[in-house]
Amino acid sequence: MGSSQQGSTLSTNVSGYVDGSSAGREISHIDALPVYVKELIAGGAAGAFAKTAVAPLERTKILLQTRTLGFHSLGVYQSLKKLLKHEGLAGFYKGNGASVLRIVPYAALHFMTYEQYRCWIMNNYSALGTGPVIDLLAGSAAGGTAVLFTYPLDLARTKLAYQVAETRGSLGNGGRNFHAQPLYNGIRNVLESVYREGGTRALYRGIGPTLVGILPYAGLKFYIYEELKRHVPEEHQSSILMRLSCGALAGLSGQTFTYPLDVVRRQMQVEHLQPSTSGGARYRNTWEGLAIIIRDQGWRQLFAGLSINYMKIVPSVAIGFTAYDTMKSWLHIPPRQKSRSVSAA
Repeated sequence: MGSSQQGSTLSTNVSGYVDGSSAGREISHIDALPVYVKELIAGGAAGAFAKTAVAPLERTKILLQTRTLGFHSLGVYQSLKKLLKHEGLAGFYKGNGASVLRIVPYAALHFMTYEQYRCWIMNNYSALGTGPVIDLLAGSAAGGTAVLFTYPLDLARTKLAYQVAETRGSLGNGGRNFHAQPLYNGIRNVLESVYREGGTRALYRGIGPTLVGILPYAGLKFYIYEELKRHVPEEHQSSILMRLSCGALAGLSGQTFTYPLDVVRRQMQVEHLQPSTSGGARYRNTWEGLAIIIRDQGWRQLFAGLSINYMKIVPSVAIGFTAYDTMKSWLHIPPRQKSRSVSAA
């Protein structure tokens, strides 16, 4: 009785795939999507999961980078405690909506354009070979492309995260925090306010150091990741732990080299919100920003928040890679074509 019932169920499932019933149609709809669309979906979902998981650390990092009143002299743990005390759990996720809204298209574009650039370079510049140099170039180009399309959302995320609510009292030593700074109530409000103040150019303020930083960072991340994987035995190439370890090392290396540029970018984004000081000149470009920060704040400020960035990069990479691999499996994305020296990313 049980076996006949199982047989009947099996025949129904098989016939469903044959005659185009709901199960068959569901799979055909997924398979009918172009590969680049599947990569966009998988990359966007992975980015959203990873960014939300490390949102408290990201908020604290921005407060440290921008020397927010009441936070610039604190460490990571004390900053998290102060945020929890004054803003509650919601304070950990202030600006995360803008962050996720930015990271979904950013991660989606980054993964998809990386694959496209990589194929284009291999097809048109075969003299470069098929090794990790291709990943360096494709990763850099993909990072720049993704930044150009999503930068205004990153600007909105930074401005929202930079705000510290004063509804729960003083944050500084006897003084209240920036009561003069505008309080934005959402992503749209930030974008509208910034556009009214300075037009499209204001929406892209700080993009110089962003591009200067993302081009080597994205390229190095892919380069180091693929180069590390080349030294992994073939039987371990599909190991999730191996992917996470290589990705974490690649992310840490890239961050260390390019982090000062990220600090300049953050300070340029929130510059007009900070109280003016004697000698506080506006940063006209990336290099001037670096010079002024070193002169007025010391070279250590160029690495403010780096320790927390290390703390968040490992779980971020872990969750991002795991989610991306899972989504690729669900969406039936075929493995990226292997080169002679590089395995699929």
